[in-house]
Amino acid sequence: MTPDQFLRPKGNYRNLIVYKKAECLYDITFHFVKTYLSYSDRTNDQMIQAARSGKQNIIEGSSASVTSRETEIKLFNVAKSSFEELLADYEDYLRVRGKKLWDEEKTQKVRQFCRTHNDSALYRKIAPQRDDSTLANLCITMIHQEITLLIKLMSRAKRDFLQNGGIREEMSRARRSYRSNPLPPPPPITPTTPIPPISPINPTPPTPPTPPNEEQDIPLKD
Repeated sequence: MTPDQFLRPKGNYRNLIVYKKAECLYDITFHFVKTYLSYSDRTNDQMIQAARSGKQNIIEGSSASVTSRETEIKLFNVAKSSFEELLADYEDYLRVRGKKLWDEEKTQKVRQFCRTHNDSALYRKIAPQRDDSTLANLCITMIHQEITLLIKLMSRAKRDFLQNGGIREEMSRARRSYRSNPLPPPPPITPTTPIPPISPINPTPPTPPTPPNEEQDIPLKD
């Protein structure tokens, strides 16, 4: 292990499916609460904050994974809890208004669609064309997928921790590896042929102008 390998670079969090799906959920939820909930309803702000918390903790967890798997797991778990809270809000919305959850056949079709479509721009376009029941059921389906992805991420982080330890252990291994196999010294600098100094230019003093021959300046007379 070289000295810089214990800080393994991570990919851009924007490329993670779990983040893309979280962004979709935030955008749909933002439209949902602004369209179907009263501004004075406390659930309005709570749903927005839950969707935002889930998304932001994925960003922070992905960034923290470079130096601390413990922090990574904690933040992903906070994101999972936020989406579970959002899930309960959507289920409450449907229940208290007498609206139905989708049956398994409908859920399976939508689940398959959401599995391959994670572009938030698509859902921002779809949202105004659907009613509240459809959007609530759509989000419920997507939240279940999101929670499953977060559980898989946490399981992978825990497995990686058990196999490789934390950052301190990796730093210790890197240090021991460096001591037993130090990096070769840099090659010596080969001297080049010295460039002779440039002598200052001593300009030749200008030749004073020849005084005019006044006789030549006077026209000859016939």
